[in-house]
Amino acid sequence: MTQTPIAPPSPDDIVLEDKDLTQRLDRQADEIIAAGEARNFEDSLSLRQAVREDAEMIRQKFSDRVATTRDGIRDRPMETTLYALGLGVIIGMLLRR
Repeated sequence: MTQTPIAPPSPDDIVLEDKDLTQRLDRQADEIIAAGEARNFEDSLSLRQAVREDAEMIRQKFSDRVATTRDGIRDRPMETTLYALGLGVIIGMLLRR
């Protein structure tokens, strides 16, 4: 009896297993591309105004990320404490060398 070797799953097979995640990432990528195209084809902005808009966009993304992190810490305080402890031990060991 000869057995045919089983090929490991390809990256496409792995991605296709989680179609909801793939579709959500596709939608987010499309939104980012559309927003970038809209900004590129708008009327010319002054450099100062463009920098202000970019800074505001970064500030908004940062505050969203902070809120998400804060919510995650509130939802799982013991898990995040253990992660922080582990990370502190690793950093301490690296600095000790």
